[in-house]
Amino acid sequence: MDLAYLRAHPQHLPTFLTHQRIRETPVSGGVCTARRLTLDDGTSIFAKSWPSGPAPDGMFTSEAAGLGWLLAAGAVDVPEVFTALEDLLALEWITPGSPSRSAAADFGRGLARTHRSGAPAFGASWPGWIGPLPLDNTPSAGPWGSWFATRRLLPYLRLSVDRGALSADDATVVEEILKTIDAYGGSEPPARVHGDLWPGNLLWGADGRCRLVDPAAHGGHRETDLATLALFGGAPFLDVILAAYREEWPLADGWEARVPLHQLHLLLVHTAAFGGSYRGAVMAAADRVLRS
Repeated sequence: MDLAYLRAHPQHLPTFLTHQRIRETPVSGGVCTARRLTLDDGTSIFAKSWPSGPAPDGMFTSEAAGLGWLLAAGAVDVPEVFTALEDLLALEWITPGSPSRSAAADFGRGLARTHRSGAPAFGASWPGWIGPLPLDNTPSAGPWGSWFATRRLLPYLRLSVDRGALSADDATVVEEILKTIDAYGGSEPPARVHGDLWPGNLLWGADGRCRLVDPAAHGGHRETDLATLALFGGAPFLDVILAAYREEWPLADGWEARVPLHQLHLLLVHTAAFGGSYRGAVMAAADRVLRS
């Protein structure tokens, strides 16, 4: 199998893998099993599958749809999708490189243009996934505040409590934010967002370009993407990304005070998916929101 054959017959990739006709090298892949595949013509591709049993329904096709939708804005780079099957996703292999100020500035401008290309509604027309958890993408006209509270915060708050990562008292604190979410302002029409834009989902290539990977793409609030870029140590050259973004599309007044509100979504996903080690981050963000 070479790249031309793969593009023409993407459904045949699992057969070649089953019969060990393609060289495989394990690589890091987060919650999935990831491999670097080397084709007969020397081309490398990145493939991932679920580590045990069938993949959750729609996970890989949803990711592929999100990558295509982000690319359609014509402003940010994403890996090319070669194969998107229920149990296998194969993408263009990007040789890793080092972040740079120029790549960060280009990315910031591209992200602003991507957001500005908009979305028909909050949510999306495909089922959503974020990490190992489903994401309710049922399209909604908004307003943003109530949609964010009911579709992006409450489900993961409940799951975090059910799984013992947060206590009932913790939930009461977060629920105060849900009750008064409209008071924090910042409502905007739906933007075309990545949806899971923590720094690990920026792929800095050896060609000097930054690409978006692992999206949970949907129509959402652009400030959510920017807020999550600051999580877990922050993206490299975050100040450059934000400055370039704001030159391309200025942010609404008060955006800095809303950062912890937007971060709550991904932090609650982490308590729901990975447990109580993220409780402190959730409660610190909630405290900052309530004091804002």
